Amino acid sequence: MGNWLVNHWFSAAVLVTWLGINIFLFTYYFLFFNWDERYFYTRTILRSALAWARASAKCLNFNSMLILLPVCRNLLSFLRGTCSCCRRTLRKQLDHNLTFHKLVAYALALLTAVHTIAHLFNLERYNHSQQATDGSLPAVLSKMHLQGSNKWLNPIHSNQTTVEYVAFTTIPGLTGVIITLALILMVTSSTEFIRRNYFEVFWYTHHLFLIYFAGLVIHGIAGLVRGQTEESIEEVHPHRCAEYLTHKDKNCSHNCCKDPEFGSIPAESWKWVLAPVLLYVFERILRVWRARQKVVVTKVVMHPARVLELQMQKKGFCMEVGQYIFVNCPAISLLEWHPFTLTSAPEEDFFSIHIRAAGDWTERLIDTFQQQKLEKPRIEVDGPFGTASEDVFQYEVAMLVGAGIGVTPFASILKSIWYKFQQADQTLKTKKANNVALHFDTPTDTVTGLRHKTIFGRPMWNSEFAAVAAAHPRSVVGVFLCGPGALAKSLQKSCHQHSSLDPRKVKFYFNKENF
Repeated sequence: MGNWLVNHWFSAAVLVTWLGINIFLFTYYFLFFNWDERYFYTRTILRSALAWARASAKCLNFNSMLILLPVCRNLLSFLRGTCSCCRRTLRKQLDHNLTFHKLVAYALALLTAVHTIAHLFNLERYNHSQQATDGSLPAVLSKMHLQGSNKWLNPIHSNQTTVEYVAFTTIPGLTGVIITLALILMVTSSTEFIRRNYFEVFWYTHHLFLIYFAGLVIHGIAGLVRGQTEESIEEVHPHRCAEYLTHKDKNCSHNCCKDPEFGSIPAESWKWVLAPVLLYVFERILRVWRARQKVVVTKVVMHPARVLELQMQKKGFCMEVGQYIFVNCPAISLLEWHPFTLTSAPEEDFFSIHIRAAGDWTERLIDTFQQQKLEKPRIEVDGPFGTASEDVFQYEVAMLVGAGIGVTPFASILKSIWYKFQQADQTLKTKKANNVALHFDTPTDTVTGLRHKTIFGRPMWNSEFAAVAAAHPRSVVGVFLCGPGALAKSLQKSCHQHSSLDPRKVKFYFNKENF
């Protein structure tokens, strides 16, 4: 537990802050709508469902504000560059961008469920109050639309109106249904199974976020939920005058004889999401402009096991080790962009990627390049974008772990190390690169192109970590993984177990690639 706090204190602080803000917003607005005098009459009809609906709405706005920020990849790359002189603990938080994105998405799903259920209760109670004929306060309030345009409180004005009718014919009802369906599709299509096996489904359904935000902005503009106006409260305060609404004579001359007037709660969602949406729009414009710049495919290599290597050049392209790019092939799809780790080194005059056949799009891309050997298909590239592997040269000791095609990020690193040693680069902290020989018959490694080979297979992690800790008892060791979640948990556990609480002794820092 102590090692976990040492390595993850900042992540825990961010999580606690996020949870704290959500709890504060929900509690504050729940109590506000449950006690504020402006909503005395509204609560008479809706009871506590009003507070549940409004409190969850505030938290929905807050999390909708956050959901786009972790996927603004240019922003993250910029922050990673500006934080290069910061502590590695702070820089590492940028590597948890997708984890935070998922966490916020799950919160949105939960809050949407609370908000929807609360409003279903609200609609049912509005409908029941409209149909009531018992002279009770909810019944009287529900008939106030007959007294004037500003005096209605219950949005249901007819005994023939149903909950379903309101849900599908009013702006709040229809937009609520649409954005809820969009959110359900985005969340369900984001599961690991769908992303790995049906990436196109994940890709297309995730763009429903455009519908989600459009619906969110206009969801509250009709102002169906209302409260008493400030001017009306001064004249006929509900605590003083509510009883006169049910016992008022025609000749009433009391100060409370005047009917209360009500006003809509103004739409606020746009205030929460305007800034991040504009930032994301700018991000997309920048990425589209950059992606339209010409890419020249200089070399195509077909490796065994249907692994395609593309070597490319692009004016102004500048990369660091471990970075990745998004690739589009208009001949296959104008809209689909897929992430691939760069396998070339920054010292080379080209950039390259290795593409394994894993899905419809990659299969078609490989087939297209095999069939069009004379005239290569056009490729568009967006990026590069930063990852955890950029920090590899900040460590004197680094452990690189790749599973399957996950070895590709480290091809760039190993090649760059080789170039830096050849050039006697004095900025390189890494002093020794062990564990890169494998007994193959081929003279060079398939992935890296180096004569030293990558070791494949699953090591005994406790033994490996113990050996590194013994060999480097006072070093900070960077552990870098590109692989599945199960392997990540195993490595993270080993990092915690073998890190010393003594700051003068060995520390293992875990870093995982995220796209």
